[in-house]
Amino acid sequence: MSLRPPQNWVEAFHALEQYLATKSKNKKWVVFLDEFPWLDGRKSGFLSAFEHFWNTWASRQPNLLVVICGSAASWMIRKIVNNKGGLHNRITQKIRLLPFTLSESEAYLKSLGSKLDRYQTLQIYMALGGIPQYLKAVGKGNSAVQVIEKICFNKDGLLKGEFNNLYGSLFEIADNHIKAVRALATMPKGMTRQEIINACGLSSGGRTSLMLEELEESGFIKSTLPYDKITRDAVYRLTDEFSIFYLRFMDKPRSSGKDTWAKISTSPSYKIWSGMAFEAVCLKHVEQIKKGPGIQGIESEESGWRYVPSKGESEGGAQIDLLIDRKDRCINICEIKYYTGEFSIDKPYAGELQQKLDVFAQKTKTRKTLFLTMITSYGIKENNYSASLIQKSLAMDVLFD
Repeated sequence: MSLRPPQNWVEAFHALEQYLATKSKNKKWVVFLDEFPWLDGRKSGFLSAFEHFWNTWASRQPNLLVVICGSAASWMIRKIVNNKGGLHNRITQKIRLLPFTLSESEAYLKSLGSKLDRYQTLQIYMALGGIPQYLKAVGKGNSAVQVIEKICFNKDGLLKGEFNNLYGSLFEIADNHIKAVRALATMPKGMTRQEIINACGLSSGGRTSLMLEELEESGFIKSTLPYDKITRDAVYRLTDEFSIFYLRFMDKPRSSGKDTWAKISTSPSYKIWSGMAFEAVCLKHVEQIKKGPGIQGIESEESGWRYVPSKGESEGGAQIDLLIDRKDRCINICEIKYYTGEFSIDKPYAGELQQKLDVFAQKTKTRKTLFLTMITSYGIKENNYSASLIQKSLAMDVLFD
């Protein structure tokens, strides 16, 4: 069938109709439109033409499946998911493409010939996340330190200029998105919506809500409702591994030259980052964590919790990394610690843990049983403090389940 080049999108979709009309109706037709937002250039008329195509012809073809994809999250949410015009409520199925889990990352690296053990794989995941395109550059025969050096700090490293390019490509006007991410990077335990507004100088209107929604839908941040709190008290945390890593080490590097990451990885800033990054990884693998104590079949709600005493009060505060509130009237109070070997609980730290349990029980007035659960790299070293406090100890292997 000979067709002249279309002059506009209306003609292009009409030509597509004509082409499909020549095909057998006994077979499934699949029309796949990739990078949908970028097809809708300024004054292109693409979206209105697509709306007309779908509503007047395509939706009436029982054997036609139209798949649209887009990496620009803000455009897809505004123009498609929340469309109030011709595409309102037209989506049959949404597929949210998420990064690989640790288990999937491990399997992918093995398929590429990598022989890294789980500790090395975890280190790479903490820096790069589960993005296949990033993991593809790991290669063979390199340690995690070498991989991060090559990808992030070498002059021509894959991720050298990735941060600004990433946010610029996903969001039409990324300035406020980056401001929010930068603010969250300084607060590992998270911020409320109002705290983000105050820190970034944003308005309290709908644009801020949309910006936070776009960041969450794109997997950069995660909002959780603290235990026993209402919606307005939701806490947002930066959970994108690469963003955390970039803003800590690559944004304004303190070290440069050969073996930059090897030098950084022995510094105090590395210890701070590794704790934050490991916590972010754990929060993305709650379903795997629940398998550790054998509670994956029990309905539960996951959140964090913190108590900050008022000024002038003598009592101490408390921060809980992860709280698993179970329907069987039990709560797992999870403490997350990244360490290079078995973690040992000493007397001062045991006191901190006991205080967390006491403050939580007192302030929430819960009648549920509290199980203190440690999640560490290699588990905990048994001693009197761990025996009296810890109900369950989980090592990083549980995250790979």
